[in-house]
Amino acid sequence: MGKVRTRRWGWPIRLLMLGLVVVEGIIAAAATWAYVGARGRVLDAGDVPPGSTVLVLGAKVSDGEPGEYVRARLDTAVELYRSGRAARIINSGNGSSRYGSETDVMRAYLERQGVPASAILDDPAGYDTQRSCARAKSEFGLADVVLVTQDFHLDRAIALCRLDGPSPTGVAAPCPDCARWTIVRNHLRETLLARPRALLSTVLP
Repeated sequence: MGKVRTRRWGWPIRLLMLGLVVVEGIIAAAATWAYVGARGRVLDAGDVPPGSTVLVLGAKVSDGEPGEYVRARLDTAVELYRSGRAARIINSGNGSSRYGSETDVMRAYLERQGVPASAILDDPAGYDTQRSCARAKSEFGLADVVLVTQDFHLDRAIALCRLDGPSPTGVAAPCPDCARWTIVRNHLRETLLARPRALLSTVLP
């Protein structure tokens, strides 16, 4: 009976193990791709060249206010502007009212922090990271840009931006108000889903 059971379940188990190996390989390859793509391009705020253009990548807003993650990104952009490191700030996100008009909320927050309207540009069609980067080049004519987002997202954002956007560097936005469990969740989602998906999008038609 034991031998029969082994023969019956042998191939499904082998296929499962093979599938796990393939998935693990894709995850490892995606992590390597993001790391290599961003190597040497992640800057401290004080190392950003004066007069740079900053691209703030959007995230969830609610009831006309930025969520913790996007607020932390905007605060980092404000610091760069006040120090003279940033001359312009581009808000890139989903401008649809269905998603809370992310770019309108981002602009309003920056203006409340004292950034003049003339120094702010909006890209309401930045529906995802890759599109935000591509539009920074095609719509705003940028040759280089400083991306601002959280550390778990930054390597992938830089790697994607190098494909069809302006030459990117990036600054990681700290998020002291973010719940620890959401930070862990986002690191896992980035490692297991977002990076593999981004890598596959670059190699598959």
